[in-house]
Amino acid sequence: MIDFSRVSFDYGDRTILSEVSLSLAQGSFHFLTGPSGAGKTTFLRLCYLALRPGRGKVTVFGRDAAGCDADAGALLRRRIGIVFQDGQFLDHLTMAENVALPLRILGTPQSVWRDQVAELMDWIGLGHRSGALPTELSAGERQRASLARAVIGGPDLVIADEPTGNVDREMARKLLGLLIALNGHGTAVLMATHDLDLIRAAKGETDARVLRISDGSVIAAGASL
Repeated sequence: MIDFSRVSFDYGDRTILSEVSLSLAQGSFHFLTGPSGAGKTTFLRLCYLALRPGRGKVTVFGRDAAGCDADAGALLRRRIGIVFQDGQFLDHLTMAENVALPLRILGTPQSVWRDQVAELMDWIGLGHRSGALPTELSAGERQRASLARAVIGGPDLVIADEPTGNVDREMARKLLGLLIALNGHGTAVLMATHDLDLIRAAKGETDARVLRISDGSVIAAGASL
């Protein structure tokens, strides 16, 4: 699904990633870990075409990222659901309307997406909060809603950037469980986290692999810690 071939990326005179080569297969589950500032978010942004490599080649669903114009990039991103740490909701819309945004952007009528969103909100335990505004939800509820929005369009890949960073331990386990369940239905997952205990908690529930960023390199650490 995603292939890095000798990819490097610099911010000014600082090298963030250096000569990274790896592949993420269809239906796989990968944790991405490393210290703060190591380049996890940069790596993820390269995966969903928000950045282009300074050197090397990134291939997304068989397309060279360097050769994608804005329209081609937008089409590829429709196959990727993104879970941001801060949610990035529209505060004037209800949570149901926020979750439905990917479908609404495609022009899907409300008569079609209403039941689909309701079912998904129930699945994540937020059916009773569908009419609430983002500011009325807790951090954990917003993170679950962010996950729902990421998967509403049936993406081939979900990329989650520190999705448990603002929630307590119990909620972090619940969010991880939702991602594992989603992966069990065939969706690939790439999740950035600094929480090694959370990675260990996944052992036995999934055959996730660990990618560790250190000194500009991404090291495949094999099975879960």
